[in-house]
Formats: sequence, structure tokens, C-alpha cells
Amino acid sequence: QVQLVESGGGLVQAGGSLRLSCAASGRTFSSYTMGWFRQAPGKEREFVAVSGDNTYYVYSVKGRFTISRDNAKNTVYLQMNSLKPEDTAVYYCALAGGRSRYTQPTQYNYWGQGTQVTVSS
Repeated sequence: QVQLVESGGGLVQAGGSLRLSCAASGRTFSSYTMGWFRQAPGKEREFVAVSGDNTYYVYSVKGRFTISRDNAKNTVYLQMNSLKPEDTAVYYCALAGGRSRYTQPTQYNYWGQGTQVTVSS
């Protein structure tokens, strides 16, 4: 059984930065794709970034967010810079089998509990 635990969310002013972490247990981390998604109130869960065969980002965060992973620590990170109020959401990390460009929530097998990110204007 895989467990994913996110941390690092919080309240930040527009233009600020946050780094989210997601620690995984129970699997050989380096063999899997790790993704970040977010969900704002009243909206569907949205793909943000993935570390699979390569790294990919949704257009709205390119140049501002960076996904990285430390396989020795079984941890994936999402560095978020130049935050905007529209980035406000609950952020989730997710794990999928294999290493690929998975951007759909249905492609992921395991999910964390989510961490709230609130960006004030």
C-alpha cells in the first residue's frame, strides 16, 4: 500500500513563493510517475505538473513552478514562485505506475490528502 503525505501549503501574498513536498512510502519511488494537481472550489481537479519520462507543466504555471524529485528521500517537490490569486486551491500529489507523461487524474493510482494553498491579492 502506498501512502502519500503532502506538506508545505499555506497563506502567501501575491508574488510570493511556497514549496510543497510529497513524501511517498511503500514503493520503489524512482520507478513511478509523480504528478501534482490542484482543485479550486467549484472546479474540477486540474493537472499542474508531472515528473515522469520528463517534466511537463500546465501552461498557466510554466516559468513559475518547478517540479523536482529526490528518489533517495522518496519525495517530490513543487516549487511555486510568483504566485497569483488564481493559484489558490487544494494541491494534491499523485503516483502512477511507470514513467510517462500522465496528465489525467484517472491515470494515477494513489493520491495524497491535499494541502491548501491560498494566495492573497
